[in-house]
Amino acid sequence: MAHQMPFIVGLTGGIGSGKSSAASCFLQHGAVVIDADEISRNLTAPDSPVIRELAAKFGTGILTSDGSLDRAALAEIVFGNTASLSALNEIMHPKIRAEVLSRIADVDPSEIVVYDMPLLVETNSVDICDAVVVIDLDVDRQVERLVANRDMSAEQAIARINNQSSREERNLAATWIINNNGTPQEFNQACSFVWEEIVKRAHKMRT
Repeated sequence: MAHQMPFIVGLTGGIGSGKSSAASCFLQHGAVVIDADEISRNLTAPDSPVIRELAAKFGTGILTSDGSLDRAALAEIVFGNTASLSALNEIMHPKIRAEVLSRIADVDPSEIVVYDMPLLVETNSVDICDAVVVIDLDVDRQVERLVANRDMSAEQAIARINNQSSREERNLAATWIINNNGTPQEFNQACSFVWEEIVKRAHKMRT
């Protein structure tokens, strides 16, 4: 039977691991990139049903003066609080998933879709993927990058890392693991190499 859907690659990794750089590399090679964070931002536009639902759940303190979502305020509430985090995920993830599936349905079946999703493993979204790429790096390197690039203290960085799946859990879900402990050049080469492997696998699945 012909494969009627595009070939779908889940792209994930811990916070600050370099997912966006990998997504850009795949995009340059011709992937159709679907970005979960971008979908999440669209869903939580001011006065959207989702933002009203979030404010009802977590209080109006998560809104800025113009009615936008104050992500930092929401993060303060949910990070380190399992119940709040799962309440947030229950509101957001089914909606993100529905939007992703609807976008995938609009893509030409001959294409390769890269679904850039930080919480791919945590939200059991691996089931919509034909293959999974995990960006992996050492935790101390991860902390270093978050402190340098995202204005976090080392403590905040470690707390955010601990809130996600462990490296082991993520890596178990991987078809390919791209190590990002080296230079940007090495990382880019590794991404290009994995892209070639993805193309081969997609071709094999279609034939």
